[in-house]
Amino acid sequence: MLQVLHNPRCGKSRNCLAFLQESGKEFEVIHYLSTPFSVAELKILCKKLDLSPLALVRQKEAIWIANYQTKSLTEDEILTAIVAHPILMERPIIIDGHRAIIGRELDKLALFLSHS
Repeated sequence: MLQVLHNPRCGKSRNCLAFLQESGKEFEVIHYLSTPFSVAELKILCKKLDLSPLALVRQKEAIWIANYQTKSLTEDEILTAIVAHPILMERPIIIDGHRAIIGRELDKLALFLSHS
């Protein structure tokens, strides 16, 4: 079953959820802001996304700009920042077993779903 890392306050995340509902695919919604991931879970997620931890960060978020942007951080430090401030994580993310995608672009999401 698909998993969707969802932020209900985000328009792109809501659009993705509506798209998934229309697709007829079964999925589980994970509200990652209230149940943040651990560093180990984020490492696995980065592998599924085939992204570096920095690519997982919403770098325009005020928390990132104020606290992290000017620092030279290791990958573990970036992941620790996401654990401390889950709002920093890109969204929505759709997980299908051993692969995942950031579902901001519905055409790419449709292609992703066609292979699940």
